[in-house]
Amino acid sequence: MKPDFLKMALILGLLSCVGPFAIDMYLPAMPAMAEDFGVPAAMSQYTLISFFIAFGVCQLFYGPAADMFGRKRPLYFGLVLFLFASIGCALAPTIEWLIGMRFVQGVGAASVMSIPRAIIRDRYTGTEATRLMTTVMLVISISPMLAPLAGSLLMAPFGWPSVFYAVAAATVVSLLLIRFALPETLPAVNRVPLKLRAMFDAFNVLFRDSTFMGMTLIGGMGMASFFSFLSIAAFLYTDYYGLTPTQFSLAFALNALGFFVASQFAANLCERFGGVTVVKWAVTGFSLAAALNLMLNLAGIDDFVVLVVLLLIANAFLGLVVPTTMVLSLDDHGPIAGTAAALGGTMQMMLGAVAIGIVSAVFDGSPLTLVAAIATCGGIAALLFMVTLRQSAHSMAT
Repeated sequence: MKPDFLKMALILGLLSCVGPFAIDMYLPAMPAMAEDFGVPAAMSQYTLISFFIAFGVCQLFYGPAADMFGRKRPLYFGLVLFLFASIGCALAPTIEWLIGMRFVQGVGAASVMSIPRAIIRDRYTGTEATRLMTTVMLVISISPMLAPLAGSLLMAPFGWPSVFYAVAAATVVSLLLIRFALPETLPAVNRVPLKLRAMFDAFNVLFRDSTFMGMTLIGGMGMASFFSFLSIAAFLYTDYYGLTPTQFSLAFALNALGFFVASQFAANLCERFGGVTVVKWAVTGFSLAAALNLMLNLAGIDDFVVLVVLLLIANAFLGLVVPTTMVLSLDDHGPIAGTAAALGGTMQMMLGAVAIGIVSAVFDGSPLTLVAAIATCGGIAALLFMVTLRQSAHSMAT
């Protein structure tokens, strides 16, 4: 593997960690925040929903901006905004203030969700792009494995605001990486002029592309299943199963392990069998593991080890689904890669926000809500794949 390839993967991975880090690191603190502010658990979950709404919608603006102004300037804007919002979260006097600052955080974090995908597309396509995407995923995987544990360790002596100060410090490091280590990958000659008509034309092309829409939504259902887990895991693991915040962090890291390990095989599997075939079998495996988890729970088997093992297996299949669908959705859209990545990211974040809202509203304290939500996401993903395959075959025939 070339040194430049590894360097790019490390930089983009660290930048892409900013958003997940802001989510994963404070998960163990959610029960404590609800208690400190004297609000119900559901109120603290609005801090996730507000973040994801902004995180999703604002990618629609960063993507075209990255196509118009280059990749680095929108990254600077987003991360500086994220930095100040993180400090605002740490100083929040009320839960309403925290929800508002989390929204602003999401506005800033959206920049490092879509633009790194466009940077990958600037440099690579096909198998090489998948390999870089999965290497970036390797770096991102550090966040769900280590961030909750780091958050719980900080929270014990310094309280939950320290989590947001740590996120602010990580943002400063990201800004330094962009300034001194990340090259501009979109030359001025290739930039799209600032025209609303051009942006809407690009959206029109993408909405009409069955492969882009199908692969984006398939990956989005994988995201929705994970966000469903994020929204209630801390309460389920600590209140229902009796885990401490540190034990929750370790269990959360184990859930991420399957995704992390499997994602490293995605590029080689795509090279050997093709991306569409990899998505087919990975979606099948994800949906079956999720369905089995639901059936066992309905049969009265409520065992923490069984729950975690089946979540581990389901997440392993998602480790193949997510990076492969990202690459397949962007492959045919090089000239508008920033806009395509932004639209795809927005759609996926919106699916995640909807999943959080539904799961939070119906959560009864037991694992049934979680396994039912993930099984539903798996079933929809399988259905979407069949529809996408049929539409793509029809398009090729005509």
